[in-house]
Amino acid sequence: MYWHKITPIDILMLRDAKPFSPQQRAWAGSVFPPNGHTIVGALRGILGEKKFKIIGPFLCYKNTENTLYLPRPLGFDKSIPLVPLKWENESHYVNHALWDEEQPCPLVKPNPQEQEQEKTEEEEKNSAEQKFRQYLPFSVVQEYLETGKIDKNNWKVTDGSHEDKPWTIETRSHNTLEEGTKQVKEADGYFVENAIRLQQNWSLAIGLNEKITTPVTIRLGGEGHRVIVEECPELGKQWQKLQTISDNNFQADTKSIAYLITPGVFERPHTNKHHQKVSLCRPYPWEWKVKDGNFVSMATDKPVPISCRIRDKEDKSIPAPQVFAAPSGSLYYLNKPQKLFQDNSENLVHGWKQLGYSEMLWIKYQQN
Repeated sequence: MYWHKITPIDILMLRDAKPFSPQQRAWAGSVFPPNGHTIVGALRGILGEKKFKIIGPFLCYKNTENTLYLPRPLGFDKSIPLVPLKWENESHYVNHALWDEEQPCPLVKPNPQEQEQEKTEEEEKNSAEQKFRQYLPFSVVQEYLETGKIDKNNWKVTDGSHEDKPWTIETRSHNTLEEGTKQVKEADGYFVENAIRLQQNWSLAIGLNEKITTPVTIRLGGEGHRVIVEECPELGKQWQKLQTISDNNFQADTKSIAYLITPGVFERPHTNKHHQKVSLCRPYPWEWKVKDGNFVSMATDKPVPISCRIRDKEDKSIPAPQVFAAPSGSLYYLNKPQKLFQDNSENLVHGWKQLGYSEMLWIKYQQN
């Protein structure tokens, strides 16, 4: 894989999957980081119709050198890791909690009696005001993969880095005037959209299995705003280290955590009561089943809607069915590692992996 960073020259317009038309007082939302379809669509401008694969997109920050950043794991309450109740025998919830055991197990804080003693009022205030990293640098992720833990000090935002939110949202209004007047049209005359501006020294990062000549300028997102694509071997070296640790962890036949680092699309065709074929999405892979005794629990957030376009039989571009992805940063707790159907290149669903979705890193669970 050839690794690159993508640096916007201007703002980015990356509309979300909600239907939008510029009617009176309409709002057009924006999503960031962009999804895999958006990145692949932009790269089509220089790679044409050939098939290629991407990894990412992630974020990259340059201080003295380029550093890969991944989304924070969602299985943490601030800096405290959460674990499945089945794995935490010391918790007082073991004998008091009731749940449907055909569903994922509840998550709890580990060893509550061994946690820090009561904090002073000043410490509580400082804790409430502390900003936590929403994106973790390569070194912290590497430690997480190696030890299964993240030191509480590694959650602190580095001064001036914007690690809690590496971009800002700019709201822009658009007015259309009645011809011959200075009045805004009553219908379709006003709408507002949100634009994304990356903070200084931040870029997107992707892996690409095709060699391209860089630097090169391409258009990304709505209204074709330009970005510069530059090859960045440092990111490739960092990714390879993470991938090697993850592969070694996957080989271990022990309790494991799957760390989803790009949105995960887990869809499956079903036949509803009206005998219509539909596809359903859920926040974890359909092949992972609680009743099989391997999949235990998960930590996730609200789904990410993804809308894209496909080619019909007449080779016309039409809207594709909307899917809902598990957000990046979701954690999945398993009694031993288990592959995805998407990892097999012979399966139709492997197409999601080619577009950068459902990328996971594996961690050996370490008992506290």
